[in-house]
Amino acid sequence: MDKIEEIQAFATQVRRDILRMVHGAKSGHPGGSLGCADFISVLYKHILKYDRNNFTMDGLNEDLFFISNGHIAPVWYSVLARSGFFPLEELSTLRQLDSRLQGHPTNHDGLPGIRIASGSLGQGLSVALGAAQAKKLNNDNSLVFSLHGDGELDEGQIWEALTYGAAKKIDNIISTIDYNQKQIDGPIQDVLDLGDLNAKLLAFGWDVLEMRGNDVANVIDVLKQAIAKTGKGKPIAIIMHTEMGAGVDFMMGTHKWHGNAPNDDQLATALAQLPETLGDY
Repeated sequence: MDKIEEIQAFATQVRRDILRMVHGAKSGHPGGSLGCADFISVLYKHILKYDRNNFTMDGLNEDLFFISNGHIAPVWYSVLARSGFFPLEELSTLRQLDSRLQGHPTNHDGLPGIRIASGSLGQGLSVALGAAQAKKLNNDNSLVFSLHGDGELDEGQIWEALTYGAAKKIDNIISTIDYNQKQIDGPIQDVLDLGDLNAKLLAFGWDVLEMRGNDVANVIDVLKQAIAKTGKGKPIAIIMHTEMGAGVDFMMGTHKWHGNAPNDDQLATALAQLPETLGDY
């Protein structure tokens, strides 16, 4: 099995985890989680430099990853568990009382892999830029990666942070926007049209790439291009084109699965489309 096939198999199992976790909790956000499964799988299986066995909050000399759109926690929890950060069996506790796997990521219970609480939309880019700036001050040559929803760009703090990142030449950050063009209230064009997002990011002083987020080979290629652009005076943004609900036919093409859990029959139908590749938890 080559690297791309290995990551595709990993992402397929992550999608099974997402569906089973949200179904078990009877709440959660499957749509964006499924859409980002390929991207986050590539990060942890092929791109990020990290030490799963000695997790620290400061992450010195390690690449850092922040999910700003914290409602897609199920995909992150699955990837972290399957990457060895905490026991796989813990995935069954999603959204339960006293679980470390809350509906949005938190860090007060010391869940390895999570460095900030997120899900209050708009804040993650500011945090990621601060972490990247701290790395530069500490002569730490590792990188900071962040992920954001396109609906999250409705928040003004994102645009303030974009201005700051370019003005301070924070060129060790790669920030990806999940551009599935859907948010909880509907298509982004109907809620708050972003217009020409590529042109706007360029105008804010960022280097911009575009990526097919559900194509593992393209995700690898574009992330490598982005890494090659670091250290050249500009922060890097990636517009990642994904399909909300990717991998499950009845969840794709609609915003209605942004925050709804499948029932028993829907879960069975969805799992039938995603062959078990690494073993269910």
